[in-house]
Amino acid sequence: MSTYVGLDVSQKETEICVVDVEGRRIWRGKCRTEPNSIAVALREHAGGAVRIGMETGPLSIWLWRELRALGLKVDCIHARRVAAALSLQVNKTDANRTTLSNQIRGLLKTFGVVLAPGKGGTFDKMVLSRCPEDALVRSAIEALLCAWRVAGERQRALDAQLIRIARASEVCHRMTSVPGVGAITALTFATTIDDPKRFGRSTDVGAYLGLTPRRYQSGEVDIAGRISKSGDRAARSLLFEAANTLLTRAKKDSDLRQWGLTLMIRIGAKKAKVAVARKLAVILHCIWTDGTAFEGAR
Repeated sequence: MSTYVGLDVSQKETEICVVDVEGRRIWRGKCRTEPNSIAVALREHAGGAVRIGMETGPLSIWLWRELRALGLKVDCIHARRVAAALSLQVNKTDANRTTLSNQIRGLLKTFGVVLAPGKGGTFDKMVLSRCPEDALVRSAIEALLCAWRVAGERQRALDAQLIRIARASEVCHRMTSVPGVGAITALTFATTIDDPKRFGRSTDVGAYLGLTPRRYQSGEVDIAGRISKSGDRAARSLLFEAANTLLTRAKKDSDLRQWGLTLMIRIGAKKAKVAVARKLAVILHCIWTDGTAFEGAR
């Protein structure tokens, strides 16, 4: 089987990820940042790897030479190229579509056309009906509108694919038993956490996703600031949206919802939603590890 390897090199340890030709992960682990240790791990878990890639860094030249001398096909990738590749991930589709719609609105404003709020088919019809008759302007608007339509179709196709993957996963199916948590939220959480055994306690997941307050402690001073917003932004945003849905639109009541509503009265809506999002992260991790589903009330 053809395998591909990525090396994330740091001064003490190197993270190794082995995937197949479809991008499915075969093995992931760590070893000391030393050529022989890396070579042993690769021969054990990725024998006959087609390509081995690592990002440029202070140790990359030394490791490249030594691993090549050991017969391993290692390629060094410039850090800027890695960043460029990551910027093309499919989760950018929605942001790109919003940018296109804003460009269309902005261009029409220069001709005195201010569009009312709307999206989807409503936005499409408004643009076509109010676009100036000038041939050059209409041509530019139609080109942007065509790109906006394609981005929307691609986004819907990707969403449908993600939903199919989530529904096929037993873990994600159990996670969606939590009110407010949909298939995409469950799948995003699962892929972000990757391995639930990484966390000794479920309560650590909230801090990993940046949903706990920053703290400043010095002597007798102990100040809690805003949430750290570390970790994966997409997972954090989806958990916040799930918390909002739970508190404002969920039809089925639960102890979690009542706890959140009580917090809203005491500390305000936004802080309460962040607290519920943090609690959701803990609950989803517990559901994952203990094989249960959500119980609305004890």
